Amino acid sequence: MKIYNCIKKNKNKFSLFTTPSHDGKFYILHKFYQWYKLDVSEIDAIEPEKALIQAELDAAKIYGTKYTKFLTNGSSSGVISAILASNPKKILIWDKAHSCHKNGAKLTNATIIEYSLPYDNDLGVYRSITLDMVNSLLEEHQPDTLIITSPTYEGFVADIIGIKNLCAKHNTILIVDEAHGALYPFSDRLPLSAVKYADFTIQSLHKTAGGINPTALLHSNNIDPTEALKMISTTSPSYPMLASIEANIRFLNSARGRKYINNLINNIEELNLPKLNDDITKILVKGGNKLSELIFDKYNIEDERANEQTLMFLCGIGTDKKKLDKLKHALKNIGF
Repeated sequence: MKIYNCIKKNKNKFSLFTTPSHDGKFYILHKFYQWYKLDVSEIDAIEPEKALIQAELDAAKIYGTKYTKFLTNGSSSGVISAILASNPKKILIWDKAHSCHKNGAKLTNATIIEYSLPYDNDLGVYRSITLDMVNSLLEEHQPDTLIITSPTYEGFVADIIGIKNLCAKHNTILIVDEAHGALYPFSDRLPLSAVKYADFTIQSLHKTAGGINPTALLHSNNIDPTEALKMISTTSPSYPMLASIEANIRFLNSARGRKYINNLINNIEELNLPKLNDDITKILVKGGNKLSELIFDKYNIEDERANEQTLMFLCGIGTDKKKLDKLKHALKNIGF
């Protein structure tokens, strides 16, 4: 049974003298009244945790993983849980990685060995880790765990299968921060996802896949991360958020969802812009901060990130043709 259906079916059967105290009827913020109605605790009258367990099992089948866990505290909680579950003594971490990478390692008292990624001076961005780099790092340091970011913020993707094969030879656990790659498992026109290959893969549904902030997923093909998640998670989860994750995955895996992704890619291709990275949904354009300011001031278009050389327009499941046509018009008028 879906999480939503479980709550909806059982909510009105009982008089609840339990938390949450709003009882689904007292709305402090009335515009969110539907959210309040579905906001329940893990009580006998409803038992939403059973629906959650089934939803995660169903999700694992969709992704082809051993375990898939729903996250309501963003990819950061997934990265930290993956590191806790790995329990490394020595871990390799990119020196410019998201802060949660080092925070997770600190909680395990692991020795942190930092590595650098190749920097592209022409684009002003870091590229993804290479097989040669991974091989050298594993040979030199013999770590328990390697954590990489793929795709990078600007859409550069590592050779996941090759890296996993190298890690397997060295008995090293591979954690992939794939926060910006949540659409990858649902389109052959996008880069290969790490979900079926890495020991742990973390994805943010809210970044590109249409999820609400800060919904995310933790996938594992090795260690069960359940106990690690319990160490850093609340015992009072938001079931409306969890229900939205289940619905989000079902949508992405549906014919309608895959059509949305395919249409998104088609619409981006119609921009006819040079492809400077591996992920077409992260439109990387030369022009840097000056172009960023111009396109914001003159056309009311805000990019995701800009530096002195390039700016990046982040696209996701909600980026419709109208929005992309507006970007195309602006870039054409500027001279692209």
